[in-house]
Amino acid sequence: MDELQALLDASLLATRHVESAALVRLQGRTVCAATAGFRVPEENVLNLIYAFYKDLVQVRREGLYFKEKYYKCVRADEHSLYLHNVHGGLIVVKTNAFLLIATYRAGMYPSVCVEAVEKLADYFREKGS
Repeated sequence: MDELQALLDASLLATRHVESAALVRLQGRTVCAATAGFRVPEENVLNLIYAFYKDLVQVRREGLYFKEKYYKCVRADEHSLYLHNVHGGLIVVKTNAFLLIATYRAGMYPSVCVEAVEKLADYFREKGS
């Protein structure tokens, strides 16, 4: 198992409040690790990157689509996007080198998902990534 995938599993999935997760390298815009069965289409990767650099106000107002599901915005700033719908939610956190993408489903605690993703993002920031 890839080291980054193991990190996603141990730090996010192990909480039992993250359904799936992926790590996107900003340079190259590629998914470099993902939890089992979680695929992030290239179009979604580009939309999330664009949201951080060009579209935060629009995301706050209108939400966004991810994997053909609409998500309403709860928070959008230069580091984090928190979005939800009736089926669960989407947390996206940007570091210098990566986008961390995590989903949770109904019945999971969003606050635990947010805390785990933000903590992993802090780890990458401390490492300079």
